[in-house]
Amino acid sequence: MASFCPESWPEDPTPTSQIHCEDCGLYRQGTRMVWGEGNPKAPIMVILDNPGAREDREGNSIVCGTRQTLQQAVHEVGLNKELIYVTYILKRRPVRAYDKESTRQICMHRHLDEQIQLQQPTLILCLGNVAVQSFFQNSEVDVKGLRGSWHDVKGYPTTVAYHPFAVRRRPNLYRLFVEDLAFVASRIQQSI
Repeated sequence: MASFCPESWPEDPTPTSQIHCEDCGLYRQGTRMVWGEGNPKAPIMVILDNPGAREDREGNSIVCGTRQTLQQAVHEVGLNKELIYVTYILKRRPVRAYDKESTRQICMHRHLDEQIQLQQPTLILCLGNVAVQSFFQNSEVDVKGLRGSWHDVKGYPTTVAYHPFAVRRRPNLYRLFVEDLAFVASRIQQSI
């Protein structure tokens, strides 16, 4: 197997019409809006809860642990990075307490739903319970109960996997994470 070296995936610029959005209130926390990363025309849209750190304190681009774990698994299952686009329920990284339910609903309807309609991915992969429950609009569902299957959500074939941060904290989940990405790779390879 070829060696793997994590890299920064290109950031998709936030649309000018959205960059100063104040609807959810997260702008008060001082973090900038991150629309997405990777190829905006990719057939696989990965949805995470919110962006993590993209730069170190000096402003140099970094690959955080979440991205590194995701990229490693993408590499292991043989997916080309051009097939992947990563976006978020929340477009700003929260750094203090906030009204989670209300903020997620606002951001889903104000940004993510519109983004999905515009980009028209072939399939969607939700990572972690927050993304799963928000996107499925059901607080009773979880990754453990939904993984390994395809679900029609908002008209898109959707599957789920553990959040890369959870995988880093519990290395025994890595095998399942790779299985879930292989499940996605198998489906996308059939459609290309």
